[in-house]
Amino acid sequence: MTLKTTIIIRPLVTEKMSHLEETQRKYAFQVHPQANKMEIKAAVEQKFGVKVMKVATNNRAGKAKSMTTRSGGRTIRTQGQRSHWKRAIVTLAEGQKIDLFGPEGAV
Repeated sequence: MTLKTTIIIRPLVTEKMSHLEETQRKYAFQVHPQANKMEIKAAVEQKFGVKVMKVATNNRAGKAKSMTTRSGGRTIRTQGQRSHWKRAIVTLAEGQKIDLFGPEGAV
């Protein structure tokens, strides 16, 4: 996996991550499930032009979902599962910053 577009899927913008961006220079991304920390570090450095100090990853389990539909007067209940995914939290070097909403920040 060498392409930066296949490793970084999208940035995760939440209230908690916005606070960590401001206070601790940490940014979260949804990444390819097979990507390792070295590939994630290289992809972020190449895409955003920053120096990455640390990468923390964790695998997130997909939620179980149930759905009810009506078809021809009958009620059909089905269950399924959302896909599992991987999150990477990247810590940048002192003085570094990523503009997620700027022109180069569009993933």
